[in-house]
Amino acid sequence: MSVGIVMLVHSALDRAEQVARHWSAAGCPIVIHCDRNVPGKTYAAFRKSLSDIATIHFSRRYRCEWGTWGLVAATQDASEMMLASYPDVRHVYLTSGSCLPLRPVAELINYLAARPQTDFIESATTADVPWTVGGLDEERFTLRFPFSWKRHRKAFDWYVGVQRRTRFRRVMPNGLVPHMGSQWWCLSRATLSSILGDSMRPTFDKYFKKVWIPDESYFQSLARIYSSHIESRSLTLSKFDFQGKPHIFYDDHLQLLRRSDCFVARKIWPRANRLYDAFLTDAGAAMKRTEPNPGKIDRIFSKAVERRTRGRPGLYMQSRYPNDGWENGLTGAKYSVFQGFSELFEDFEGWLARTTGCQVHGHVFGPEDAQFAGGQSVINGALMSSARLRDYNARDFLTNLIWNTRGQRQCFQYGPRANQDVAWDMAKDANAQISVISGAWAVPLFQSNRSFVEIRREAAWLQKVESEFINALRSPYSKGHFHIWSMADFVDSPMEPLQAAIEEISHHGRRLTEVPKMVDLTGFGQFLQDLKNQGMHPYLMGDFPASSDDIPFVIKPVRKPYPIQR
Repeated sequence: MSVGIVMLVHSALDRAEQVARHWSAAGCPIVIHCDRNVPGKTYAAFRKSLSDIATIHFSRRYRCEWGTWGLVAATQDASEMMLASYPDVRHVYLTSGSCLPLRPVAELINYLAARPQTDFIESATTADVPWTVGGLDEERFTLRFPFSWKRHRKAFDWYVGVQRRTRFRRVMPNGLVPHMGSQWWCLSRATLSSILGDSMRPTFDKYFKKVWIPDESYFQSLARIYSSHIESRSLTLSKFDFQGKPHIFYDDHLQLLRRSDCFVARKIWPRANRLYDAFLTDAGAAMKRTEPNPGKIDRIFSKAVERRTRGRPGLYMQSRYPNDGWENGLTGAKYSVFQGFSELFEDFEGWLARTTGCQVHGHVFGPEDAQFAGGQSVINGALMSSARLRDYNARDFLTNLIWNTRGQRQCFQYGPRANQDVAWDMAKDANAQISVISGAWAVPLFQSNRSFVEIRREAAWLQKVESEFINALRSPYSKGHFHIWSMADFVDSPMEPLQAAIEEISHHGRRLTEVPKMVDLTGFGQFLQDLKNQGMHPYLMGDFPASSDDIPFVIKPVRKPYPIQR
């Protein structure tokens, strides 16, 4: 008993020759189909290179384009030649020119000899197949696809749209239930003969000629009719990415392929010399004798797909960048944003740095250049403070700032005068801890000597901007951690908010022993009243007393309680 090998080749013919000789040396007859797109001289040289082996044959050539009937027709003719030429063949194994045997061929022959009636072919209904990519599941069987998806994409899409609008549906022949699976199967002689010799074959062929990607459904569907025992799995290791494209194996995948315990793997890079040398020349012990188990490496491929589609939090890959929402989190680490604190306290950045040990910046997104900690003009990752570069893409500036400085928590000031392009991004960022003293933007206006007409106009604009930022923080789409205090509430009892903000950063639970100095707010209440008198309603500050006598200007630290032991 032997195993017949059907090879579909279209490129890297030197490697296909090498693999064909390996199969033949183990006693397997081979029928090769070479794509009609291969030039005649190249094909003739390929045939001549294998002419010294009597058990290698070449079948009629078809033009094989992805997703078209040519692949099925090529497989049919090659399989018919195999069955007619070699009566002792009990299984036919379909491979490609880029397939590589991973284990000694004798092990495959013995494995199949112990299972003479078993067909190894992935075969699942469309409802149970999770890997279809392109939006066509059941429709690939109920619509007609006369146009090539690759060469005539516009015609393909147009004709699909026409059939959907007219509600056109094809009827499955003879009650056939469509199944799908990998193209690379190993069928018993009985099942394959029944499929190729069925009196209904002309009807089935006519139907599948207009099915999309028939090589993944023709044998998979018909095997369900004739097989007495189907193992719905392929003996060939083939992995696909999230776009439905096959993973290519390179030299550095050698140990990974060994761990799979599979008999054959595809798709092998033609210049992976190390793989071909390891598996084609070390026939004595290429792999250990065990049941094929590609699931052992599924975890690695799952991680690769996740890295490809999601990446690391806060790190953007070129392949994912153009698609909004593909990022796995906007930023790569926790950070804190303070709005209104630097306006209300003197040297707030210095106090916060001493208290928390974090890197504290000034107004990173302010109207001027970014105020990096220590007055730096360039920080980690060659990130420059230039306002022009920052405002070109403020979101990426924030992402790079947090990614480049990960390992040390970053804190920076924000406000309504800052670039608001990142307002929603920070609101939706789970890594953001945002503390806002609403209305504190009025303090610099209060301290300025500008005309009251200009102050009133700017105050109305700043209040509108801050109100929109607060609405973003309070929206159902917000994922950040935020605290919002009106200026009146904060000034009335500043220690508790300061303690809460510091505890969320440092997580140590210690009581504050040093507090920042609040600016002099004498006359601020009257200033707000003047704004009201001018027709502007400063509501974000809260109920601020008009009399300065009611405003506490000195923050008294809470005394630390001492337990008394008896």
